[in-house]
Amino acid sequence: MSVGVALLFLHFLVISTINNNINFCNGSSYAAAGCIESEREALLSFKQDLEDPSNRLASWNNIGVGDCCKWYGVVCDNITGHVLELRLRNPSRDDGSPAEYEAYERSKIVGKINPSLLGLKHLIHLDLSYNDFQGIQIPRFLGSLENLMYLNISRAGFVGIIPHQIGNLSNLQFLDLRPNYLGGLYVEDFGWVSHLSLLKHLDLSGVDLSKTSDGPLITNSLHSLETLRFSGCLLHHISPLSFANFSSLVTLDISDNQFADSSIVNQVLGLVNLVFLDLSTNNFQGAVPDAIQNSTSLQHLDLSRNHFSSSVPDWFNKFIDLEYLSLSYNELQGSIPGSLGNLTSIKSLDLSFNRLESKIPRAFKRLRHLRSVNLSGNKLSQEISQVLDMFSACASNVLESLDLSNNTLFGLLTNQIGNFKNLDSLDLSFNNISGHIPLSLGQLSSLRYLDVSTNNLNGTLSENHFANLTKLVGFDASGNSLVLKVVSPSWTPPFQLQAIGLSSCFIGPQFPQWLLSQNHLIYLDLSNSSISDTIPDRLVKSLSQINYLNLSYNQIFGQIPDLNDAAQLETLDLSSNSLSGPLPLIPSSLTALDLSSNFLSGTLSRFLCNEMNNSMRLQVLNLGNNTLSGEIPDCWMNWSFLFFLHLGENDFTGNLPTSLGTLSSLQILHLRGNRFSGKIPVSLQNCTELRLFDISENEFVGNIPTWIGERLSGIILLSLRANLFHGFFPPELCGLASLQILDLSSNNLTGVIPRCINNLAGMAKEVLEVDKFFEDALIVYKKKVVKYPIGYPYYLKVLDLSANYFSGEIPSQVTNLVGLQTLKLSHNFFSGRIPVNMGAMKSVEALDFSSNRLQGEIPKNMVNLEFLEIFNISYNNLSGEVPPAQGQFATFDSDSYIGNEYLCGLPLRKLCAGNVSTPVYERGSGGKHELSWLNVSLLLGVILLIFGV
Repeated sequence: MSVGVALLFLHFLVISTINNNINFCNGSSYAAAGCIESEREALLSFKQDLEDPSNRLASWNNIGVGDCCKWYGVVCDNITGHVLELRLRNPSRDDGSPAEYEAYERSKIVGKINPSLLGLKHLIHLDLSYNDFQGIQIPRFLGSLENLMYLNISRAGFVGIIPHQIGNLSNLQFLDLRPNYLGGLYVEDFGWVSHLSLLKHLDLSGVDLSKTSDGPLITNSLHSLETLRFSGCLLHHISPLSFANFSSLVTLDISDNQFADSSIVNQVLGLVNLVFLDLSTNNFQGAVPDAIQNSTSLQHLDLSRNHFSSSVPDWFNKFIDLEYLSLSYNELQGSIPGSLGNLTSIKSLDLSFNRLESKIPRAFKRLRHLRSVNLSGNKLSQEISQVLDMFSACASNVLESLDLSNNTLFGLLTNQIGNFKNLDSLDLSFNNISGHIPLSLGQLSSLRYLDVSTNNLNGTLSENHFANLTKLVGFDASGNSLVLKVVSPSWTPPFQLQAIGLSSCFIGPQFPQWLLSQNHLIYLDLSNSSISDTIPDRLVKSLSQINYLNLSYNQIFGQIPDLNDAAQLETLDLSSNSLSGPLPLIPSSLTALDLSSNFLSGTLSRFLCNEMNNSMRLQVLNLGNNTLSGEIPDCWMNWSFLFFLHLGENDFTGNLPTSLGTLSSLQILHLRGNRFSGKIPVSLQNCTELRLFDISENEFVGNIPTWIGERLSGIILLSLRANLFHGFFPPELCGLASLQILDLSSNNLTGVIPRCINNLAGMAKEVLEVDKFFEDALIVYKKKVVKYPIGYPYYLKVLDLSANYFSGEIPSQVTNLVGLQTLKLSHNFFSGRIPVNMGAMKSVEALDFSSNRLQGEIPKNMVNLEFLEIFNISYNNLSGEVPPAQGQFATFDSDSYIGNEYLCGLPLRKLCAGNVSTPVYERGSGGKHELSWLNVSLLLGVILLIFGV
């Protein structure tokens, strides 16, 4: 071959290579000879089993473009025409917004995988990720595509066991099998991985590996591995040999597992070439392992969401290449070490939600590449001006996110805040910052999120504060004493906000007109903002995209418009206003509705029964403290998601409907303070998730149902007070081991207290489970928490059987309920003695045995009740000496004992025989109540004479 011919051939190869690379990057290629007929038929057969709602595969047909190498997502060899790659990854991604989510779902290819893919014998790259194959198993025949070097079927809806045939793909270099959700895919035998000796990238995040014999047995054959991701695999152990020969490993992610033994860190840290290490969301405890300092090549280190409890180590200054460091959500203590100032490459630093205190070290001035700083949720105490001065000195031109929330920062905001020209997000909420918001805030033209809520800020916010904030989408100043004053009623803000929080700021008395210009609102909180106005029609029309609306604690009046068109609304709080008229119609999207403490009237019929064919998603419904009336309609079968129902403090009448029993998810039922009558419907026994059941202050009749004790086993509070119940105390109630509050007072109950009362284990514990229950029952939207109070001191442990017709002795077993804080048995017919072991009830704060027929002495050990604040045993037949005036008993006057003829001792006027006490008399009453000093002297003389004899 001549030199000219050789050069010409070389030129052809170069041009061919360039063209091939260009076509490869475009996701399609042009083959000179066109695609292979059999491979085109294989692709068409593959398409037949697919649905393509976004029409991505429109070019896959025999009409028009017959050459499959020009089809969407198909890459061919530029010379042979063989299909080399199939790139059908869903191009849309879900970024959290409703519009993006809809686009993402629409772009999914849906269906099955046809075995015709086996006709693509030269296929080296297959990507079907982020589509929807509807819960089928990963096809075993994929293991026969022996030339595959790249396989990505992650987040594509596959479930079940991962077939071991994948281990036949001996040329595989990239494997990503992440499922849509944890547990969707699992592995029982991990041996097949050892056959993939060329593998460089392995991602099984979210795959359940807990069924494997000893965790992921990664053998020495995977010496080429560079990326290993086992996040969320339910792992609690890894074999000590697992990481033996991974000298090439650059990325390791074993986050979100169940590791507790920090010794695994020592195994990992033989990997000197690691650049990326994620050990977050495990159960590691104790000190941050010193062995980490040996991996000095790290650029990304995440130890967040563990239980590390040491101080922050000084040796982090060794990581001169570190760009990302997160130690958040641990229990780290002490101050932030100045050695972190040596992380000169750091771009993102997160120390949030630990127990760090003192000040931010001045060494942070050296961190000139900082883009994101999160120090929230600690105990940092420092002037905010010093902090801003520090960060403006080092990173004012590059800092994009600064979160200092939930600390104890104090002092005034200064104009330094205007120095951060590239700041995207600023969160100073939940501190003690005071004074005015400086006008320099308006210079932050890049700012998108600003949160200064829950501080001590005051003064006025005007248009000038927002002059250049054209990119602002989230603003929260709630919990301050700010006044939002707009000079021009026609002012149109330069921004379009998605979230506004102005709770407890003064923006009234009318709804601000500028608010109606915000067309993208998702979150709006104007609670307690001095609004005295009706709800504007334009606001109602703009609710089509809003998700959270809170206008509570204002003076809003008029009727609530129907909200059927608010298709995205999930949380609506209009409580504590002056709204009147009937209940509105609500959209099926609503999950929490609070209309309590208004003047709403009418019945529930239209509200409950309007859409009988549509199942409502409502979980929280609070209509308490209104003037609603009539009977409760029998339409609850369409409200099956309810877990909180509050209809208390209204004027409802009649029997409870049977369909209430269809609310199988109900946890809180509050019907207090109405005029309900009849018996408790038996269907309520189906509400087995009930935790709080309050039907007090009504007119219910009959016996207390035994099924309450048999079916509602998890109940924490049971209040049947002030009704017309009769009969006995059902022994079945003793089976309610979680019960902490039992109020049966003011009924017509008779008989004795059963001795099984000591089985109420919830009253025998000092820990309050009810507090934990309320934490779980909160409705949380981002950082905003909406609690729905019920109006009862649920933080107590209470047993109240007062104002009935109970008789017999007070069973001694009641003293086993050592967690009780309130015990009331007054106004009954109890007889016999006070249980001798009353002193064992260490937690009791209120004790009322008054107006009974109790006899005998008061147990002396009751002086040990150091928390007792209310004590009443009046109007019984008790005798003997009252407890000595020590501890809490020094605070009780004679009213606690009145009506017991045979009691004696201070503070009573009647002295006990042999006691030397000065009788109490009313100051200034004179006459027979006064004793002269002469009489006192004579009395003392007689006593001394007796003792002398």
